[in-house]
Amino acid sequence: MASEKNNEIKQQSDEVQKNIANIKHKFIVISGKGGVGKTTVSVSLAYSLALKGYEVGLLDVDIHGPNVNKMVGLTNETITGDGIRMNPIKVLPNLKVISTASIIDNPDTPIIWRGPLKMKLIRQFLVDVNWGCLDYLIVDSPPGTGDEPLSVVQLIGDLDGAIVVTTPQEVALLDARKSIQFAKQLGIPFIGIVENMSGLICPHCNKNIDLFGTGGGKRAAKEMNVNFLGEILMDPEVIKACDKGKALTVLEKNSAVSESIMKITEVIDNYIKSQKVFS
Repeated sequence: MASEKNNEIKQQSDEVQKNIANIKHKFIVISGKGGVGKTTVSVSLAYSLALKGYEVGLLDVDIHGPNVNKMVGLTNETITGDGIRMNPIKVLPNLKVISTASIIDNPDTPIIWRGPLKMKLIRQFLVDVNWGCLDYLIVDSPPGTGDEPLSVVQLIGDLDGAIVVTTPQEVALLDARKSIQFAKQLGIPFIGIVENMSGLICPHCNKNIDLFGTGGGKRAAKEMNVNFLGEILMDPEVIKACDKGKALTVLEKNSAVSESIMKITEVIDNYIKSQKVFS
């Protein structure tokens, strides 16, 4: 029985490889727990790479809580196709998005599925979508180490790596460590940790408030001997922009947040291209 299941996964993985053969680099963004801003980071990285001139795809496999569409301003757009294959939705000329949010009629409708159905949909997003030629495919995964990230790893197979998003809180760091072990146990190259919400920019005085503490991500990276990619501050303006579907505007203005995202993107880009450990 186990042998049959492994053969089935192998066959599905081969189909995925055939369809994404023209995608140069693929990485997954994960988190140990919810509420750490993982999707915000995924969307920001996608926009940042697109602004650098890369052809980018953003795959939202958070099936039960797909928020990518909301952040990039896709509210009424639905996925089109020819009856056989689907076309991702373009939010920029060089940025394509696929999300569960685009295949449900009502955003309030819950997806009540068990693992096999979720894996089938993820497979469809990888096999039956016209991704075309991309420099980067970013996979935004739901929190935890369950069905969705495991399906992505099994189906794609040759991921360039995983990025873990955490906050400075100790409770978040405990779960982040599990995500790091998840990547290591599955043999995925670990790109590094992003510490999100590392401080709050006060809207009145513009000073940084250590709302959840500081430096936790860097300490965890040191303890686990993994790369620390950088810190991203909280900014009320960023939250408003994402809620309004205007996440791109975060990177279009000169701010501490946009500067941090651009720096982290540069580090990730250089790492994936070189596949060498950096300090």
